[in-house]
Amino acid sequence: MTKIKTTRWWLVRHAPVQNPERLVYGRSDMQVDLSDEKKLRAVARHLPRDAVWMTSHLSRTLDTALKLQELIDEDITPTRESGFAEQHFGAWELQHWNDLPKGETTQFWTDFARQQPPNGESFADMVERVGPVFTHATSYWAGRDIVAVVHGGTIRAIMANALGLSLEAALSFHIDTLSLTRLEYIDGVDQPGWRVTAVNQSFG
Repeated sequence: MTKIKTTRWWLVRHAPVQNPERLVYGRSDMQVDLSDEKKLRAVARHLPRDAVWMTSHLSRTLDTALKLQELIDEDITPTRESGFAEQHFGAWELQHWNDLPKGETTQFWTDFARQQPPNGESFADMVERVGPVFTHATSYWAGRDIVAVVHGGTIRAIMANALGLSLEAALSFHIDTLSLTRLEYIDGVDQPGWRVTAVNQSFG
């Protein structure tokens, strides 16, 4: 008899970044603002113990993860995965949107799911990049709880891969900072597959 196995993903978008100038910062390493301890505690209360922890390679995800671990008295070294980084905006990184060439941004917004910023990647590219990392982790840690403190774009890309969503459908989800999105993969049943238990759940 096949044993039913459930792999649970707890997807947390990192805390807000310190970006008073409102720069484009997708792949850039921006300092995170961890001052809202009430909200951090509220998120931490909903996270599982003895989970696998993952972040991207960017400090805003690692710093958020370490703070959440501190609040639940966990000490697990997160796996840092560059494949879970935010979308790369290429030549637009650390620029003001209003200062970017109008022709380039107009073309980008006509189909921002598939258009690439100069020397950057499209959301379609990101979905393709995130997919193998997500699939491997789901298989490698099958049956475990996986807390992934990542980026809004990463969470949308994971949902596109898990649920077979179109790019446009995945981009329609709003993912707030310090929100929780939960996915479960059920294996060992006649029709194994994914189910969604929460999207953009906010606390505090």
